[in-house]
Order: sequence, then structure tokens, then C-alpha cells
Amino acid sequence: MDKSDITLERMRSFVRVAERGSLSAVARELGLGQSSVTRHLNELEDALGIALLSRTTRRVTLTEEGSRYYQNCLAILRLVEQASDEARSAGDAPAGTVRLSCTASFGVLHVTRLLFAFQDRHPQIDIDLSLSDERIDLVREGIDIAIRLGPLADSTLKLRPLGRSQRLFVAAPHYLARHGIPTSADDLARHQGIRMTNVAGSAMLAFAGKAGEHYNVPFDGRLRVDHGLAVREALLAGRGIAPTHRWLVDDLLASGQLEPILTAYTLPSVPLSMLIVPERAAVARVRLLIDFMAAEIASIPGMAPT
Repeated sequence: MDKSDITLERMRSFVRVAERGSLSAVARELGLGQSSVTRHLNELEDALGIALLSRTTRRVTLTEEGSRYYQNCLAILRLVEQASDEARSAGDAPAGTVRLSCTASFGVLHVTRLLFAFQDRHPQIDIDLSLSDERIDLVREGIDIAIRLGPLADSTLKLRPLGRSQRLFVAAPHYLARHGIPTSADDLARHQGIRMTNVAGSAMLAFAGKAGEHYNVPFDGRLRVDHGLAVREALLAGRGIAPTHRWLVDDLLASGQLEPILTAYTLPSVPLSMLIVPERAAVARVRLLIDFMAAEIASIPGMAPT
């Protein structure tokens, strides 16, 4: 084995192919030709004298030996990046790119401005922000951190709770002027609801009264959407009533463009969490963004402590 053929560049190519399962996807990600990625893998396997990957026309998967080598490569690359961070921190400020994924509406309305403030403090750190409500595979997509709204399945990722998002019923004043102001849970059945179809159980609203009594009320209307910003626009247009997150409409409530209704009732809050790829948590620039976002998100309207 020629140890000089085991380079960090080849290790990185191997790790990303193992995570993404696609040579072409990794070539696009790394800005290389697919032939270059293939050459990196072949040279690494030749140097080791073992097959790391099984290749078919549709998929690339790890061999048993490749799976063990992948874990070792992760540890090596993590140590290399940490060593580089420590060397830079002795002189210059942290630099490089952090990749962040965020729930779309929350990202547009709040996270983007927080990232502007973060970059003003740390001008050498680049941010790649991906807005999506899909539960993507962070490792596969090369994401460092994800901010997610709602319950999360068990995961090997690190979880940092950010708070609980408070919800309330709202409607536009001109909608209420035409259709009347609901004062009881039963009144909801006589109103148009703006329902989010990508929220589990949205056709049946669960909430509590002042005395702690529980209600389960059917909820629907002529308009159904799958994005929080569409709910916001529909509310402004007077299309109906919606149970919504306070952070989604707080500015509209303050300006009087929307009004809180059914305030004697309480909708359950929703957890907001940060998911962190464990191998990235100790990287200085990633750690800086994690701590900054956790502190700043706590001050967003309607975000209660966990």
C-alpha cells in the first residue's frame, strides 16, 4: 500500500459518496467532474487494498469494510477541522461555511435577520441557508444544523430544545365585521377555517378552556394550504380564521391588521428544536452559530421556555 495515496481530499470524496449514495451528486457538491470523484475512490481503494463501496447503476453502498473505514474517516476529518479551527483562532477569527436548514416560514420571518446580525459579528463566516418543511437527512445533504418545528423522531443527531411556540386563534377585523366574532368553541363550526394540510391532525382542533376542560372540534374551510406564509396572506385577505403561531403574526397583531379571538381558550404549544450533526458540533464556527441562535430565538415573540 502506498500511504501517499491516502489523502484528505480522497477521504472527503469517499465520506460524501458514502453519505449521499451518488457519485454525480457528490461531484456537483464538490465542484468536480464525476470522473475525478471516481478516480479519488479508485485510488483510495487501491491504496487500501480493499473494496470500500459496492456500485450499481442506481446506487452506491458501503461494504462491511467500507462502513468501518467511513467511521474512522469521520473521526480523522473532524480532528483535522478542529485542529485548523484552533490554529486560526490563535490569530484570526473563525472562518468558513456553516450550512443551516430551517422550517420555511420561521426562517423567512425570523432566522434570516438573525443570520444578518450573526454575520455582522463574524464577517468571515459564510452561511448556506436552506428553507424547507421536509424532514431531510442532514448528514446526507451535508447540513450542519437544522431548526425544526414540531415533535421529532428519535435520532442519532444532537438535540437542543429552543423553546415552545405559543399559538392562538386570529382573524382579520374585516372578516369579523362580516361574519361575527366567535365567542365559544361551538362557534368555530359556523366560520371559515384556514387549514394547513401538512400539519398532522389539522382537521380536528384540540384546545383547552379556562377551567382546563378539553375540546376537540372539527376544523375546515374552503381554503387549505401547506405553508405558513400562505396562512398569513389568507388571514390578511379576510379568508377566515386560523390557529397560528404567534411568531407568524405578531407584527400583524401589533399593527391591528389581525385580531386575537377566542382568547378564553388555549391551543397547545409546539416544540422548536435545533438538530446538530454530532461530528460538526465542536467546529468553532458551527458552535458559535448554535449558541447565537439559541440565545436570540428565545427572545422572539411567542417563544416560551421549554
